[in-house]
Amino acid sequence: MNREEVDRALARLGAERDAVEAALLALQDHPGLRLLTGAELSGRTEERWTVAEGGVALLWALFDRYAEALASARAVRSRRNRPTAAELAELGELLAGRSVTVSGGRLPHPSGRFASPDRLVEQVTLGELLERMNGWYAVVIEVVSAVDAVWSALPARIDLLLAELGRVQMLAVSVGVRPGGHPLADDLAELAEELTALRALAVADPLALWRPGRVPAQRGRAAETADCQRATWASPTGAVDTTGFDRMGRRLDDVRVELEGLLRLRDESHERLQQVADLLQRADLTLAEARRARGEVLAKIAATEVPAVPGPHSALREAIGQAVGFQQTGQWHRLGPLLDALEDAAAKELGRARQALTEVAQPLAVRAELRGRLEAYKAMAARFGLAEDPEVVERFEKARWLLWSAPCDLRAAAEAVGRFQQALRPPERQPQQPPSPPPAEDTGRGEDGDG
Repeated sequence: MNREEVDRALARLGAERDAVEAALLALQDHPGLRLLTGAELSGRTEERWTVAEGGVALLWALFDRYAEALASARAVRSRRNRPTAAELAELGELLAGRSVTVSGGRLPHPSGRFASPDRLVEQVTLGELLERMNGWYAVVIEVVSAVDAVWSALPARIDLLLAELGRVQMLAVSVGVRPGGHPLADDLAELAEELTALRALAVADPLALWRPGRVPAQRGRAAETADCQRATWASPTGAVDTTGFDRMGRRLDDVRVELEGLLRLRDESHERLQQVADLLQRADLTLAEARRARGEVLAKIAATEVPAVPGPHSALREAIGQAVGFQQTGQWHRLGPLLDALEDAAAKELGRARQALTEVAQPLAVRAELRGRLEAYKAMAARFGLAEDPEVVERFEKARWLLWSAPCDLRAAAEAVGRFQQALRPPERQPQQPPSPPPAEDTGRGEDGDG
């Protein structure tokens, strides 16, 4: 190496040393590292931290060897402005040769297991030493950053969800939903167990809930430029696996919505039961009106088949009694579906009663319609000047007698109204008579004075 190459190599290696030192100081102050120190871990996190924890001390040891070697090279270069050939050869060996002695060993496997060292000590170049530090830093920062991300994201959110679960459980008790008596209470108990287990997993084995963006530990060769070097020492990418937590949150929301529905039912049950009773009372009154109308039709309408009027729905009365019992005992989860069914059945019962009234009273409606038409045609006859016409009067009286007699023959009455309508013809205009001619003069005899 000539003098210019030596100076460039010293500047580059000095920048790399500063970047490594800054990364190690940041790692030392990393909150994940402080939390991991002395923590009770298990599973995958315990295995990975066993390796990474040793890597922290090893990183500082390797950095010290790197700094010492660089300081030795700078000391040789500082002897004179123009180094001799022997000094350039020494600098070349220090900067590019295998001049650094370190303990033997390889990078650990990503699974967390140590690889067997080839030798107890090794002679490496400064570039190889930097690459080894890069690899160990990747192992440590992967564990530290991932653990910190999981601990920052999940335990506090799980605690909030557990607190919300406690409020929902109190709401369940207030509406009579208890374990063993309702599936919603069983769902809440199961959710409590799952959330507690998830929190224990997040605290003891956070790496079980971490999804790395790329495979850790193996990062390739060291970057040759300062920019690439800074990227190499950046924190790894990945994401916390919150799918289980999110699923539990949605389940709790669903249970809360159902319980709030039961709470509304508790507050509205009296009014809704009263509405059901009112519908059934209206249905009973409508059926009574239908029975009265049927008797009237049988008495006043001749030759008519009148359908039978159904009786009240006794099963609905029994169901209302059962609903009242659920209300008094606070069994809201059983009252809800029963009350929904009762409201639907009561509305149908009222519709059935109205249909029965319509069918039974149909002949009376037909008679009323014929009476109205007859009166309208009578007014029309008056406008046409036919009110005194004998034929019109006769047909009107015939139709009126049929419609106001009992029992009424609707077919004959309809025909009589039709005939009365046909008799309403406006009188035709009479043709104008020409004036009479004057009488002829009688030349045979004179005026008799009679004119």
